[in-house]
Amino acid sequence: MPKSSALFAVCFTAGLLGAVASSLFLWGCHEWGVMTLLGVKMKQTLDLSKLYPGMMIGGLWGLVYFFTVGTPRYRRHWVRKGLYFSLLPSLVALFYLYPYIFHQGMAGFDLGMLTPLVIVVTNLVWGLFTGFFARLFWGR
Repeated sequence: MPKSSALFAVCFTAGLLGAVASSLFLWGCHEWGVMTLLGVKMKQTLDLSKLYPGMMIGGLWGLVYFFTVGTPRYRRHWVRKGLYFSLLPSLVALFYLYPYIFHQGMAGFDLGMLTPLVIVVTNLVWGLFTGFFARLFWGR
């Protein structure tokens, strides 16, 4: 398999694992009462029917992340690039998905005033783990 194709697969897998980590983070925040404390009405369950679509979306965002580390010249600072890149899915969620697809108001404010903060932090967790796993799987 050519190296770029292998890295493409690595980024997809890292995105999947990043989505699992961010789902566990969101579930933990709900279970420990952080969401209630913040006044955000979001709930993440560990039901597989809810987890699998999120994993696939995380994997697709991982494929887009590939373009930040795809060439050998730019294969440095994987985790930092994952954190920076995670702002793109946050913007898509806040300004497209929540207002137009989920009908929760601009930036999801119908779910609570701190919903944008929760979404950005959850996507930062995704970016952290995506960058970490991509670097871990790619090796030196």
